[in-house]
Amino acid sequence: MPSEPSRDPVVVTGGAGAIGSVLVASLSAGGSQVRVIDNLSSGRRDSIAPLIDQKRVTLHVADLRTQGAIDSEFRGAASAWHLAANPDIRRGTADPNLDFDHGTLASFRFLEAARKADVRTLFFSSSSVVYGYPKTFPTPEEYGPLLPESLYGASKLASEGLFSAYAHSYGIRVNLFRFANIIGPGMTHGVIFDFFEKLRRDPSRLEVLGDGRQSKSYLRTEECVDAMRFVGDHASEPVNLFNLGTHDRIAVQEIAEVIVSACGGKGRIEYTGGDRGWTGDIPQQLLSIERLGRLGWKPKHTSRQAVEQTVREMARARGF
Repeated sequence: MPSEPSRDPVVVTGGAGAIGSVLVASLSAGGSQVRVIDNLSSGRRDSIAPLIDQKRVTLHVADLRTQGAIDSEFRGAASAWHLAANPDIRRGTADPNLDFDHGTLASFRFLEAARKADVRTLFFSSSSVVYGYPKTFPTPEEYGPLLPESLYGASKLASEGLFSAYAHSYGIRVNLFRFANIIGPGMTHGVIFDFFEKLRRDPSRLEVLGDGRQSKSYLRTEECVDAMRFVGDHASEPVNLFNLGTHDRIAVQEIAEVIVSACGGKGRIEYTGGDRGWTGDIPQQLLSIERLGRLGWKPKHTSRQAVEQTVREMARARGF
């Protein structure tokens, strides 16, 4: 049975973001007092404002890279979740410092704050891009060697290594999650968001980077949060590593067609060519989620269902 929710404070970095805000709402609904740390570079205060007004959540606006800036938030905390990161892989390629600063260095600051406050359970949002371009599909957690092709992926892998080392060095239990594409109406980046923005600027034309055959798994944000919390309740190793995704995938071409249809069907889809959308893009991704299934959790929606639901919500919000 799942453990009873802790009444002790819980720390969430990136808690005003698209995934973080859903996690914060879930933790708060379970009875936890949540301390959010976010620099609001991509997260939005509005996403958690009602919970702040109800005194169930506090927001500490801070830069994780600054030594000591977040330490006070960890005092007395029962657990801590590290979701803060640069959310855009392409930005990291254009600025090589970005993923090191907001990824690897920020993870180290997070771990040090947790260690000094004696927080015993930690959670980290990693990514499927740590696998690079694997030769095995579905890709299991045991796959290797791990050869990421983006600075974002390298930063996530380095952070995984830091979490594992802290677990073994200081007796902390850590939970590492390699995400597929996590989607929901609150997202501010990614292919679905980008397609809507392109059609907003020019409803007659939708440019698709690559050949449209890129095919990946898509998991709803609320299912991602449910899976992470399920692991927290059921996994007990010093280091618990799980892929999070679905059993299937959907091509970018199909996503483009769904969005154009939701926006009135007038946009002409144009492809730039090549099998990758940008430098560092992994065109084919399908994670094995058998380990998560053996633990007792499975997704409720297919990738296409997740995409269609998200598109409907975002189209409605935009007046279509």
